[in-house]
Amino acid sequence: MLGSDKMKIITKPCSFEEIKNTIDIVDAYIIGIKDMSVNENMYVTLEELRKISLYLEDNNKELFVSVNKNIHNKDIDVLKDIMVYLNNLNVKGVLYYDVAVLSLSKKLNINYDLVWACEHYTTNYDTINYWNSFGVNYVLISGEITLTEINEISNNTKAKLIVPMFGYLPMYVSKRHGVKNYLDYFNLKDNSLVNYIGKEGNFYPIIDNNVGTMVYSCNILNGIKEVNLLSNVDYILLNGFDIDMKDFIRVINMYRSVNSSNEKEYDNEICKMFSNVDTGFLHRETISKVKKNG
Repeated sequence: MLGSDKMKIITKPCSFEEIKNTIDIVDAYIIGIKDMSVNENMYVTLEELRKISLYLEDNNKELFVSVNKNIHNKDIDVLKDIMVYLNNLNVKGVLYYDVAVLSLSKKLNINYDLVWACEHYTTNYDTINYWNSFGVNYVLISGEITLTEINEISNNTKAKLIVPMFGYLPMYVSKRHGVKNYLDYFNLKDNSLVNYIGKEGNFYPIIDNNVGTMVYSCNILNGIKEVNLLSNVDYILLNGFDIDMKDFIRVINMYRSVNSSNEKEYDNEICKMFSNVDTGFLHRETISKVKKNG
């Protein structure tokens, strides 16, 4: 049985087809708004989102919407319209990076929760509790901290946690178009949705779209043996980016039914399915120290 009774599975679907094919085994979905979000697998218009919302509501599933890009002055009016529109949908929460979303939420009288999704900074409970005091009730936890640190956070905050447990992890986002600029400079043609950066024998997926450039980890995080060690976590995030849908559905089913007696079996099965899996930072501390002179 997955973790605790209250722990839910949330995914970032790549298509509406994937939503339909996983509707019986997934509890919640994260959908990106076109031109207003990054590091999502599915970017939709508001009208498309409305249809998805109705489908999920009919199936008693939760919808989280991502507007997690850096907000510029020219985006403010668009952001306001989006936030007001979402008030009329069955939205559980909105993922944000820029504090503009929080600021506007106070003025627009929104009826959904906010999810602090500043992925590389959600690393400690003091900062999480600070934002929680402003009414931010959910947090997308960084994929760069250990299992011990995740549990330390969960045991010291009232905020609800979304914790990455499977998939490629986002490493880098830039509003500059790294791939497009490269192709233009060398007069190359490439219509691939995903490109790869090769470095020291590893290959890092890279996306270049209307918002900018996004680079992901070379390995797939596989935390299936760690799921049952999580305490007070509300959602585990499984990300099917750049993974065949049939394989991803197999993974979801394993996470859905994992327990202490089968976790090793499932871990071995996932390792056989993918040649590039590891446990990320779940057992590896990331410590930066200032180098001393001399």
